[in-house]
Amino acid sequence: METLKDISNLEDIKQMVNSFYANVRKDELIGPIFNDKLLDRWEPHLQKMYGFWQTILFDVRAYSGTPFPPHKQLPVDKTHFDRWIAIFNTTIDAQFAGPITEEAKMRAANMAYMFSHKIDYFRNAENELRNSSGKS
Repeated sequence: METLKDISNLEDIKQMVNSFYANVRKDELIGPIFNDKLLDRWEPHLQKMYGFWQTILFDVRAYSGTPFPPHKQLPVDKTHFDRWIAIFNTTIDAQFAGPITEEAKMRAANMAYMFSHKIDYFRNAENELRNSSGKS
């Protein structure tokens, strides 16, 4: 059996990101959401993700921005984030192993958890506001 190497450079990040999003695009649950949102803008999204993961894993300032706002209005819930994490972990585990790989999986899980809870929070707040403004 082949020993998997750890994520160690930009080429590894590109491999991780490209293979992950190839799997996402084919997924029946979350694929349509990504495909509808990104349309023909996949290449800029992938470039942004390379920078994001470089910043997260290697402390290289390749990404600046706030990752949550683009996700706030997506039609997603915990089920979608659970699928996202399952695809991420399966994809990364098939290619890499080591401490940085584990860090990537932990960061992705934390991000999915946070995004899921923030989206729920904002939706609940918006619903409460709508419900309270409808009363006189």
